[in-house]
Amino acid sequence: MTPPHLALILLIDLIWAFNIVAVKYAVDDAGPLTAVTLRYVIVLAVCLPWLRWLPGRMKAVLVTGVVAGALFMGLGALSFALATNISALAITGQLGVPFSLILAVIVYKEKIRLPRITAVVLSFAGVAVMGFDPAIARESIAVWLTVAAAFSWAVGNLLFRALAGVPVMTTHAWLALVSVPLLAATAMVFEPQGLARVGALKASTWGWLGYSAILSSLVGHGGMSWLFQRYPVAVVSPLTLPTPLISVVIAVLVFGNPVTAQMVVGGIITLAGVAIITLRTAQARDNPDGTP
Repeated sequence: MTPPHLALILLIDLIWAFNIVAVKYAVDDAGPLTAVTLRYVIVLAVCLPWLRWLPGRMKAVLVTGVVAGALFMGLGALSFALATNISALAITGQLGVPFSLILAVIVYKEKIRLPRITAVVLSFAGVAVMGFDPAIARESIAVWLTVAAAFSWAVGNLLFRALAGVPVMTTHAWLALVSVPLLAATAMVFEPQGLARVGALKASTWGWLGYSAILSSLVGHGGMSWLFQRYPVAVVSPLTLPTPLISVVIAVLVFGNPVTAQMVVGGIITLAGVAIITLRTAQARDNPDGTP
């Protein structure tokens, strides 16, 4: 990988890691459902020129928009609104990786061997260890919402396979177009006060929303798609592993989240499992005849 491309993926790691700050501040000020609605409004405004009808794929587009857009983002925003220990959410969110592998085995009959089976167990065991930490136990609702969001993300990953070859900006345009009315309607029911004060939101809140929409969603995912077109999965995927570690450091520095020994142990176990799955799955995709 060339130095500029390596710098790009490290920049994406930083963008995604710092997004926890953007999401937390945005949902605290605007309300979770209002914040994620506005985030997708910004995405739609930016991606609208790339919106195209996709013959034969519109059913997949609609389902993907509901699951990978409105449901995933909505659950994630609610979890951030309810949590004070963002570090725990940053690690728990990594369960999307083992969930994706489990779904691939169930739906596509993908064969896996002992290393990845062990890694799945480690991933969930690490979160369980953290869950018994008194500092995390009181965040249980937020943690479970993050688990649900991670599962939605994993289901969305499978659905995205039906959209292979569709430009990233077109995909995000449709995700936003499907998600905005669903999220806005939900916000009207459960969070009417948030929508009513959109015009009074602080400039900094709009900045955080813009960060999540443009940098995290479009630059981050668009950049990753661009890199995957140029390098093997086994080269690119492992370079995203620093993201949750950086997220934890940022959460500690910005929010003053406590880091207990039990959380460290659970986090290490979970991230070790995620790392094994990421590395072995990347090798399998680049070597279809193998079964790591």
